[in-house]
Amino acid sequence: MKHIKPFHVIYEDNHLIVVNKASGVLVHSDITRDKTLEDYVKEYIKEKYDKPGDVFLGTIHRLDRPVSGLVIFAKTSKALTRMNEMFRKRDIQKTYWAICHRKPEKKAGRLTNWLIKDTDRNFVTAYDHEVEGSLKAELNYRYLGNINKYHLIEVNPITGRPHQIRVQLAAIGCPIKGDVKYGSIRANTDASINLHARRVYFQHPVKKEPIVCKAPVPETSFWEEFLSLEPEDIKVENLGYFH
Repeated sequence: MKHIKPFHVIYEDNHLIVVNKASGVLVHSDITRDKTLEDYVKEYIKEKYDKPGDVFLGTIHRLDRPVSGLVIFAKTSKALTRMNEMFRKRDIQKTYWAICHRKPEKKAGRLTNWLIKDTDRNFVTAYDHEVEGSLKAELNYRYLGNINKYHLIEVNPITGRPHQIRVQLAAIGCPIKGDVKYGSIRANTDASINLHARRVYFQHPVKKEPIVCKAPVPETSFWEEFLSLEPEDIKVENLGYFH
C-alpha cells in the first residue's frame, strides 16, 4: 500500500501555519488515540526550527477524518485568539469541493437547515425547520460540472456545524461520493470521502494583509480529472459569501 504523507505545508510564517491534510488523518485526538495532524505539525515545527521543549500550536478549526484539504493552525497565542474571533465573526471564507452522485436541481443557491447531532452515533440529522435542540446551518453552493457519472459542487459554508456540508448536500439528494454515512452508494476503497477543503481567504490576524491559500486536490487520477472544471481567475474576496 502506498504511504500517504499526512500533510503538506501551504503557508507558514511566525504566527500561522496552513497545511493540506490527507484524508484519514485526525485533526485532534479522539477515543481512537491515533496520531493526529496536530501531533504531526508539532513534530514538523520542532524539527525544522530545532525547538527545545514543547511546541505551541493552537487548533483553530477541524476537518472530519475522511475529508482532505486546508487546516489552519496558530503558532502564537496572539494569532490563536485573533483567528478564533475571526471564525466567530465569520470573517474567514472557506471553499470546499464536493464530488457527488447527483446533480442539484438548481445550479446555485443557499441551503438552510437545522441540525441535531447524535454524539453516541456521531451522526447528524438535518431538518428544514427549527426543532428543539437544533442549530441553524447555512451554506452557499454552485454547480461546476460533471465528469462521467459524478458531479462537482463548490461549497462555501456560512456556519461551521459538524458534518454540515455532508448532511446538507445529502438532504438535497446529492450525497458525497464515498460518504456511506450520509447516503453514498458505496464506500471509497481508502475510506476517504470526496470532500476537499480547497481554498481559504482571510485577513492575516497580525500583519493585516490578505491571505489566500489553495490546496492541491489529492494525488489521484480521479480527483485530478475534476481540475478542468474549476473556474479561472476567481477573486475570492469578491464572491460575496461572507455572512
